Amino acid sequence: MADVAIRKPVLAGRLGGSAAVRLTTAPTASRVALRAPAESRAALSSALGLTLPDAPKTSGRAGARSALWIGPDEWLVIDEAGADLMAALSDAGTLHSATDVSHRNVAIIVSGPGAEATLSAGCPQDLSLSSFPIGAASRTIFGKAEIVLFRTEEDTFRVECWRSFSDYVFGLLNEAAEDAGH
Repeated sequence: MADVAIRKPVLAGRLGGSAAVRLTTAPTASRVALRAPAESRAALSSALGLTLPDAPKTSGRAGARSALWIGPDEWLVIDEAGADLMAALSDAGTLHSATDVSHRNVAIIVSGPGAEATLSAGCPQDLSLSSFPIGAASRTIFGKAEIVLFRTEEDTFRVECWRSFSDYVFGLLNEAAEDAGH
């Protein structure tokens, strides 16, 4: 039998932040990049057990599972419990494209009263609660890296980035958190 390497999470054990912001690495999750026409949305929502959002900057959530609107026919589906999303989608019986991106992405949780200021240091979007409320999600940039930003609570954001950019994103977030703490 061949030895199977167990991949160590890229940011394992990394902590950062300041008195106003806490940076933590989110636990491992399963993720799927999902593309489908509008006619497939209802069947896919049923297969996933949540409603796929149909408007910009929105999300759908049920338990540990979230679906983030990325584009008119595109979602990032995240299951924090690690459920097999590909299996859930395999029996949907409708036109769609699903790609498992669980090992491509890493998530960093940015929380605390300075979370919004920390993210604003590198993200051009208006992240005020009136413009980016709880449940808002979008593909954007942080510094020079593409991220998917998801506001899960008033002072908590989930930053999804490619693992190859995670050290850069974490470092920039940490610098911004230190500034937000002053």
